[in-house]
Amino acid sequence: MGISQRHVVALAGLALATALSWSSSTRLAALSGTITNGATATEVAVRIETPQPNGPVPARAEPVDTSNPDHVVGTGTPASCTSAAVVAAVAAGGVITFDCGPDPVVIEMDATAKVVNTSPIVVLDGGGLVTLSGQDTRRIFYMNTCDQAQTWTTPHCQNQDHPNLTVQNIGFTRGNSTGQETIDGGGGGGSGGAMYVRGGQVRVLNTTFTANRCDASGPDVGGASLRVLSQYEERPVIVANSTFGGSPDEANRCSNGAGISSIGVSWEIYNSRFSHNHATGDGANPARAGTPGGGNGGAIYLDGNRFTLDLVNTVVEDNTGNEGGSAVFFVSNNRTGELRITNSVLRRNTGDRFGTAGLPGIFFLGLGSPQITGSVIE
Repeated sequence: MGISQRHVVALAGLALATALSWSSSTRLAALSGTITNGATATEVAVRIETPQPNGPVPARAEPVDTSNPDHVVGTGTPASCTSAAVVAAVAAGGVITFDCGPDPVVIEMDATAKVVNTSPIVVLDGGGLVTLSGQDTRRIFYMNTCDQAQTWTTPHCQNQDHPNLTVQNIGFTRGNSTGQETIDGGGGGGSGGAMYVRGGQVRVLNTTFTANRCDASGPDVGGASLRVLSQYEERPVIVANSTFGGSPDEANRCSNGAGISSIGVSWEIYNSRFSHNHATGDGANPARAGTPGGGNGGAIYLDGNRFTLDLVNTVVEDNTGNEGGSAVFFVSNNRTGELRITNSVLRRNTGDRFGTAGLPGIFFLGLGSPQITGSVIE
């Protein structure tokens, strides 16, 4: 299939099943000094947006029932929902909900919320009203089964079934992991501006990521919104009904993979949107001589050996990268990885110096060719 102005891909005679007519549940909050810990800076127009395209999700992508929580952050007012309370609840584990009043709130995080690896499950449910802010200063959320400070619970930290993490109905904004050091040998210490996850299992449902940052340059550094490594038995990360970016002001930025980034990890992504994310690095991977490296995968950066990416009922648009794969950068080093795009739209992703012929915004090295069904790529 040659490059043209517009590519409509319909394999096996399948047409685009739906125009992906997105509706959204959108809340705007302009919050001035009513948030936590005596903050006085104004958080303007924080948007928690849950896109709802036409498309079912499998049971594994359904939200957790949190009607009987183990811990509740807050006692009914914005002021009661503090950074310290979030940090304590996440460390304690179990099912966590919020009671911050009836209106949207932004909790300004003065410390990173860190999972303790003895927790079998951690569920963080913002109820569609809560956004956690890193204040452009710190990573917001951290789980790492290979970080001894968070307790080693098995002799094989890179492949254990717990903690089983779900974040749902919540927003992450202004996280910043720039300059973080690698703790565990997992690589990319400055990765994961909003969330860094290594080990266990993770799901991200009905969640919004805006204006997050990680290291601006370097090869294999990525995930301004979400960086994931070492999932149990190579099970996929599940993402559903979630938004990464949304507008130029809400852009996530990182050297690579400003939306999501991983090495050797599979993903299933349903009913989600990636827009206005930017891969800021320069020189690709390995870095060209005289460059710092990076710039791949404006929205999505996946590297490693055998892994898969399933994009289902998802929009990837208006993302940019300085090198390859402004929408999706997918490199399976041993050429066993598979990319499957179903009933999705990838459009207006720009800036690539290199890519896969006939698939604008995509750079793919894997098993055969990408499997594309009922989707638009233009």
